[in-house]
Amino acid sequence: MKLSRRSFVLSTAGTVGAAMIASPFQSAFAAKTFRYKYANNLPPSHPMNKRAKEMARKIEEETHGQFKLQIFPSSQLGSDTETLNQLRSGAVEFFTLSGLILSTLVPAAAISGIGFAFPDYDTVWKSMDGKLGAYIRGEIQKSGLVVMDNIWDNGFREVTTSTKPIVTPADFQDLKIRVPVSPLWTSMFKALKAAPTSINFNEVYSALQTKVVDAQENPLAIIQTAKLYEVQKYCSLTNHMWDGFWFLGNHDAWNRLPKDIQTVVAKHVNAAGMLERTDVHALNDELQKKLLAEGMKFNSPDTKPIRAQLKQAGFYSEWKKKFGDQAWAILEGSVGSLA
Repeated sequence: MKLSRRSFVLSTAGTVGAAMIASPFQSAFAAKTFRYKYANNLPPSHPMNKRAKEMARKIEEETHGQFKLQIFPSSQLGSDTETLNQLRSGAVEFFTLSGLILSTLVPAAAISGIGFAFPDYDTVWKSMDGKLGAYIRGEIQKSGLVVMDNIWDNGFREVTTSTKPIVTPADFQDLKIRVPVSPLWTSMFKALKAAPTSINFNEVYSALQTKVVDAQENPLAIIQTAKLYEVQKYCSLTNHMWDGFWFLGNHDAWNRLPKDIQTVVAKHVNAAGMLERTDVHALNDELQKKLLAEGMKFNSPDTKPIRAQLKQAGFYSEWKKKFGDQAWAILEGSVGSLA
């Protein structure tokens, strides 16, 4: 079949136009490539990093290579405190951080970590996907950070020690326990008459190994993936606190992205967070067996006396005053009366 020059040009233009409509990311108006960094404090083997890797690949595919996300696990870019500062300055574009550690910048973010607030996962997700989570996200946004809708799961936290299991509140007496850099953690363990020391996560293993502290508390997934069983003997299933990771972004870096790329990034980040929740829940069912095989000894203390000591020591009333009546009412509206 013969084509005139005019027919060929029109045909080619039509094909190119159709391709531009079908693939807006390849248009001349959106040709810039964005290479962003995402940091976290967990090992590559943790479900967070496995899902983040999938997430990054899907975002790159859907944006046809315009948005590329490089992942830095295991606190490669610095401690939690250092990386939060890098996020705020724009040296890092994305960072996942526990609300309790974020509370050094956004005090209200710690409210989800109140001791024994959540009895189970149903209550966690009802709260964090509901009014409590919306309240915390609003406070984070006031600080100038971007925050995604779905919080990622870190799990319920358990106490491990190298000296003795936790059976009664008396076992916390003078216990040298590592806590994250967060006033709420320090306050809770002081109310239990322990001796808490704030240490960034990237230094926890060495602090336990060198006996700077004798105990720490973390979800089973972190105890296993960070190999804390190598330097701890006992694991007491206290479930004293639920912890999650907010997926945070630098405000200016986020606003540099075209709206269509923002939509794709947010979609896949939130979807990955939901999948990570399922992964952590399933992993917890297997982890106790794995840790037993590594030599850890488990016990399940009665937590009612521990919670009673917190109440008697004024822990709940103190933090109700610090968070304020509005925030506390939202918390108790989700979990029931605490103070």
